[in-house]
Amino acid sequence: MPKGKGAKGTKVTVKIAKKAIRMTPDGRRRLILSNMGITIFPKCLLKLTNVDELDLSRNLIQKLPDNIGNFSSLRWLDLHSNKLESVPESIGNLVGLTHLNLSNNCLTSAALPSTLGLLTSLKSLNLGMNQLDDLPPTMVALDSLQELGLFDNLFISLPEFVKVLHNLTKLNVKRNPLSYIQEDGEGTLKEKSEPKGGVYVVHESSLCRTCLKRCNEQTERLSRGGGGGGDAFEEKRIRTYTGLMAPNSVATVNQDVWRIKKLEHKPIK
Repeated sequence: MPKGKGAKGTKVTVKIAKKAIRMTPDGRRRLILSNMGITIFPKCLLKLTNVDELDLSRNLIQKLPDNIGNFSSLRWLDLHSNKLESVPESIGNLVGLTHLNLSNNCLTSAALPSTLGLLTSLKSLNLGMNQLDDLPPTMVALDSLQELGLFDNLFISLPEFVKVLHNLTKLNVKRNPLSYIQEDGEGTLKEKSEPKGGVYVVHESSLCRTCLKRCNEQTERLSRGGGGGGDAFEEKRIRTYTGLMAPNSVATVNQDVWRIKKLEHKPIK
């Protein structure tokens, strides 16, 4: 695939884009422009009205065009590992989207438009590795959502509407400052019991063997609902999962570290 990079990044033309289109096993037309050093969203792509899936991941894109909603044929959109700071309101026009990956960008809660709630066909939404502490309440309308990635963000508590997404079966909220703990087994989320003297967070390597054993025993009691651990946060069985949801999306560090590793020709882990 051409990678002619200049001062303004890779120049993508309609001709280049057409050559990058591949057929998926289920007969969809996927346009793959991943890891090409693209800095500006190629507006010429909006002319390709027969593209079903678009992969622009692992680039340097900071902004999406305001008329991204005109790409109405899209069913699958992967923008993970870019430098996006906002999402345009017109994304709500992509009502056929079933998979959307915005992980590993620079998004804040204020940068997410309320129109995300219009994407009622979404089955998989990945917002991990951003700077989010809340979600638009309009997302309560995402009844078809089955997978939601919120890992590596700033959530202190989950939005209430997450509890009523009846089809949600996979939820990843790891590495957030949440006020409850997660089980690795069936993934039932339970409230964290706070001692009277407050909560103290330390790494297990700082504990002696006896204290570590006591902590592990207490965690097991809390996860079973015993030992005064409080009522269940939600008796809804939600499985947690690791990694990103799109193919070839295995980043576990922020994008700046990832790019440094890439320059050093080290494999992404």
